[in-house]
Amino acid sequence: MSDRETRRGVITGIGVVAPNGLDAETYWKSVKEGTSVLDRITRAGCQELPLRVAGEVRGFDPGALVESTFLVQTDRFSHFALVAADAALQNAGLAGEAAESPYSVGVVTAAGSGGGEFGQRELQKLWGQGSRFVGPYQSIAWFYAASTGQISIRGGFKGPCGVVASDEAGGLDAVAHAERVVRRGTDVVVAGAAEAPLAPYSGVCQLGYPELSTEDDPARAYRPFTAAARGFVPAEGGAVLVVEDENRARRRGADVRAVVAGHAATFSGAGRWDRSREGLAAAIRGALTEAGCAPEEVDVVFADALGTPEADAAEAGALVDALGGHGARVPVTAPKTGIGRSYCGAPLLDVVAAVQSMEHGQIPPTPNVFDVCHDIDLVTGSARVAEPRTALVLSRGLMGSHAALLLRRS
Repeated sequence: MSDRETRRGVITGIGVVAPNGLDAETYWKSVKEGTSVLDRITRAGCQELPLRVAGEVRGFDPGALVESTFLVQTDRFSHFALVAADAALQNAGLAGEAAESPYSVGVVTAAGSGGGEFGQRELQKLWGQGSRFVGPYQSIAWFYAASTGQISIRGGFKGPCGVVASDEAGGLDAVAHAERVVRRGTDVVVAGAAEAPLAPYSGVCQLGYPELSTEDDPARAYRPFTAAARGFVPAEGGAVLVVEDENRARRRGADVRAVVAGHAATFSGAGRWDRSREGLAAAIRGALTEAGCAPEEVDVVFADALGTPEADAAEAGALVDALGGHGARVPVTAPKTGIGRSYCGAPLLDVVAAVQSMEHGQIPPTPNVFDVCHDIDLVTGSARVAEPRTALVLSRGLMGSHAALLLRRS
């Protein structure tokens, strides 16, 4: 059997920038305790929008974490990604890796919209002062590919690089793409997603989503799987992972935190939540098949948890369709109800929580959610002691994409 046939991607590094923590340890502590940090929006220019509640990343000082050369070229969403990538590489013990073998490291990220805050600022200069006042970096900073480019340039990574544009589900697709690139021969891929959708222009764009929650009360704004479900709360932040060839990771004595075991993606069309049941179930089956995993082997599900009655019913139904009777018994959780839904960054944060759940033997609860009205075993209140070895992470996009990612404890 060739080396390529025995390769598989494993997660050896994690970096997080989230509303509930600027590092992976703080994030897990908050998630495990079921803490909700949802609050009224305070970002400049957003307070008068009908969107009232969000998950803001607070206390983040990009000037102290990103060199000025990169800072001036990039939007807030790339600042998050650059800092999370640094943390992931440090966690994996691969800081400075490019100096040894630059072509052995690739980068892939996902993004839903790109640098809205940067773009708005430069367009205001264009219309208010004229074209001579528009900075040269307007051409790149807003672009959804900016984070991939800046991570690779800053790190000196010259391996395969790419961007996944597949709606919110792209966060999981990016991890799967990274694992497949590793299987094809690249040693390491930095993979993730981070979003910064809380600028006035970005906020106005989101008002077109009927699934967006405009509830005033942070404790009631995001309650999926309940009769009080009224949509999702948007958020900033995300996570970056180091996906590495398992054989290489073990040779160098790295901590293999999880195996990327299976993935599948489907599409059923925008706004058709009735059809998302079939599409999500097909993605789950595909991920199980790729992993060689039986339905009853799934120990925990990290739900998409969109927060509308139609979408929640479709997700609960998809679990039963794909997992059979086990779909109603397997523990399900949605930590994002305490921090908000950061579009492509949301499933990456769920992947991080899934890895930490398997490491620590606890299934985190679903904050702010009580009186579940669907036939699923949703973990609420406090963390549940368990020994999950296989975690299923689900994601759906507002434009109709679905993805399922299966992780296994190494």
